Amino acid sequence: MKPGTPALQSVRLLDQVRERVRCLHYSLSTEKVYLYWVRFFIRWHGRGGQMKHPRAMGAAEVEAFLSMLATERKVSA
Repeated sequence: MKPGTPALQSVRLLDQVRERVRCLHYSLSTEKVYLYWVRFFIRWHGRGGQMKHPRAMGAAEVEAFLSMLATERKVSA
């Protein structure tokens, strides 16, 4: 976190994302897209019935998610 950035007030992850995005003055449409991708990431990793908080995930989970996006969803790298 950059110096001078206010501390997050919320405990819930998606509310923290909203707070940070609003603090950075991003548009509402950008906020919605960020929230969509955070939810998608969490649900994709929880598809086997074992939901994990993103804080408990690491580089391996992010890499697997990005690989899936590139190969299965044909999202640009």
